[in-house]
Amino acid sequence: MVTEAGTTTERRGYFGAYGGQYASELLIDVLNAIETAFLEACRDPGFQSRLRDLLQHYVGRPTPIYRAGRLSERLGIALYLKREDLAHTGAHKINNALGQVLLAERMGRRRIIAETGAGMHGVATATAAAMLGLECIVYMGSEDIRRQNANVQRMRLLGAEVRAVDTGSKTLKDAINEAMRDWAANVDTTFYVFGTVAGPHPFPLMVREFQSVIGREARLQMLEMAGSLPSHVVACVGGGSNAMGIFVGFLEDASVRLIGVEAGGHGLATGEHAATLVAGTVGVLHGARTYVLQTLDGQIRETHSISAGLDYPGVGPEHSALKDSGRAHYVTVTDQEALEAFQTLARFEGILPALEPSHALAWILREASSLKESCVLMNLSGRGDKDMPTVLRALGME
Repeated sequence: MVTEAGTTTERRGYFGAYGGQYASELLIDVLNAIETAFLEACRDPGFQSRLRDLLQHYVGRPTPIYRAGRLSERLGIALYLKREDLAHTGAHKINNALGQVLLAERMGRRRIIAETGAGMHGVATATAAAMLGLECIVYMGSEDIRRQNANVQRMRLLGAEVRAVDTGSKTLKDAINEAMRDWAANVDTTFYVFGTVAGPHPFPLMVREFQSVIGREARLQMLEMAGSLPSHVVACVGGGSNAMGIFVGFLEDASVRLIGVEAGGHGLATGEHAATLVAGTVGVLHGARTYVLQTLDGQIRETHSISAGLDYPGVGPEHSALKDSGRAHYVTVTDQEALEAFQTLARFEGILPALEPSHALAWILREASSLKESCVLMNLSGRGDKDMPTVLRALGME
């Protein structure tokens, strides 16, 4: 299948050996209908024109690239930040949410459901639904509600209903489970706006395409601003949408190293982490074959990350394929390293990053001595307002 971004999958719904539609029979027909509608929308100049117009005038695209001058001088590298934190709602999530909600409207679905971990996908979906006058319900683990309360209130102010999930680890995995149950029970009226490049086909493909605007912009901006492509493109990876969005722009450039940074939590040796690609094994989760964190008997393990958006035991299937092929390299960063990176960017550049991209920056800070004179592009996928209670508590500054 050739997609709008020009990449191919070896067979429908798969990236190499990963992907597929491991879903209830109740959902297969609607998944196929979404795929058909999505591919038609990709070929429809009217849909594409409307999406581009909203991305420019509503979301604020293109987001800029910023050369982090003081940090670059300190580290001895040229560090550029793709400023997705400056997009409307404060993160990259709006790119995908807007595209999918427009697709829902096109399909005549006026009831929108979504899951969220850090809250940014929930806020983005509630925002797009409010703009189009659609009903919106967001599922969120009660643990994530506790640590991301500001985003919960934002969703409610936007008119969305936030439904707490108290099962399992009470985080993103469990919110997805509940959203899937709702969708199966209301498939004729409801559109599930999936938040990352995981889940059953066509979600990994569709979310990647809506997020690919990041990479397309960044490639052109780097050539214009730096005069060359970066040597490294670095992004955090939970489910993987912000990383896939920026990686797409550079997949065909063999000189560019792609680095995905996962949540190392309290350290791999403790088992309290969310490092799916680094420490996981192949299995099936939420409708796709991919790397997952699981026990020897195939039970999904509980995860930990200080960052709600990375606290997930699976990953998008395209990332699994990129890992196996060696095109992308995946590493881990601990909670403590991410906290230190958060403070470093704040004090050196006057930017409060979300805890998710703080992981990507932490890897750059840790590896700076081996990156001397390199040109590094990092996806600053969201701003840190939502994480202030967590950061202050962790630093003993409440």
